[in-house]
Amino acid sequence: MSKNPFQTALTTLQEAAKMADVEPNAIKMLSQPKRIFEFAIPMKMDNGELEIFTAYRVHYNDALGQVKNGLRFVPDLDLDTVKALGFWMTIKHAVGGIPAGGGKGGVRVDAGKLSEGELERLSRAYIRKLPMKGAWVDIPGADIGTSAKTMAWMLDEYEEINGFHSPAAINDKPAETSGTVGSMEATGTGAFFVTMEAVRDLNIPKGSTVAIQGFGNVGRIAARLLHKEGYKVVGVADYFGGVYDSKGIDIEKLEEHSLNHPNRSVEGYAGEKAINKEEVLELDCDILIPAAVQSVIHEENADKIKAKLIMEAANGPVTPGAEKMLQERNIHIVPDVLTNCGSAIVCSFERTQGLTDSYWDIETINSRLKEQITKAYRETMDTAQEKDTSMRNAAWINALQKVSKSMKARGWI
Repeated sequence: MSKNPFQTALTTLQEAAKMADVEPNAIKMLSQPKRIFEFAIPMKMDNGELEIFTAYRVHYNDALGQVKNGLRFVPDLDLDTVKALGFWMTIKHAVGGIPAGGGKGGVRVDAGKLSEGELERLSRAYIRKLPMKGAWVDIPGADIGTSAKTMAWMLDEYEEINGFHSPAAINDKPAETSGTVGSMEATGTGAFFVTMEAVRDLNIPKGSTVAIQGFGNVGRIAARLLHKEGYKVVGVADYFGGVYDSKGIDIEKLEEHSLNHPNRSVEGYAGEKAINKEEVLELDCDILIPAAVQSVIHEENADKIKAKLIMEAANGPVTPGAEKMLQERNIHIVPDVLTNCGSAIVCSFERTQGLTDSYWDIETINSRLKEQITKAYRETMDTAQEKDTSMRNAAWINALQKVSKSMKARGWI
């Protein structure tokens, strides 16, 4: 059993390619990244010792436009993960109707162990050493281990290097540095909008039960909105621990608890019982939202999943082998490239605002996000029904056709 995320992405590519009716050369082009950067960042730590951090950036495909998005500062980052994430961003942008290609990167580091000063120096050093960057080339954004604060430092460093302001060069900045409102909430908000479409199609009523793995920007916002909408969140867990309560968890109180926890965790919250990040996936619930990391549902635990609907708010949380097992049990999966493309959509809004110096309020952001992501959902559902295939294959079919047409028009294939 392989949990290699890049192999997962390539497996999905081959499955969708059989039904997508695109040229074989398009699939060949999409089977590897256009550019890979791997570089060292030497840095003196607060104690005077020298540490050398490994950094990555992948430009996977830019047929639809400049590459964009996420930088991860995590201790287990490797090139295959970055390649997979860059590939998923390529597909995600195409699915979401965004005129951009896929980029991803980061640094192999435990960001939680860095001081504020060390984190700032590392963030600035990453941008200094990144070979290609800028609003028309490659626009990094926040991901695990990075934040609005780190992106503001990166923007400042980029502008210091170039000697002019360029707010569209970095995404997920604070609104105070010409960012956009709603940026950090966008993935969770978009996942909520897509979930509302899916439950309507599957006749899952309000009051149904929800379990969520991950309580960062994505899981927390999705939980908050579902709770407010009248759904019963019975289980939440993150890396450090979790809680189950059959009567439903008060999400507002859970958020307050996590904010006061040293690791911003839900660990220790009072409920019926404590659970861990694996157990939350196996809870008896109607809707399961994996909103943490990749490959958490695999062949070894797929037979224990009880949910009727899985909303992939994380990138690649279900492996291909597990997906086959779940499909045999008629468990409906709405794929990551659709469920979590809200952030990619709002990042596109952020770039537009930065280039035009015209900034939108949160009502405008959420209204446009809802319109664009629900359109992507309906297009995916239509293709799934037309081709009699899964939502994942349908999303990839639509994306592959868009990217292939652009590559052909450019003369690449």
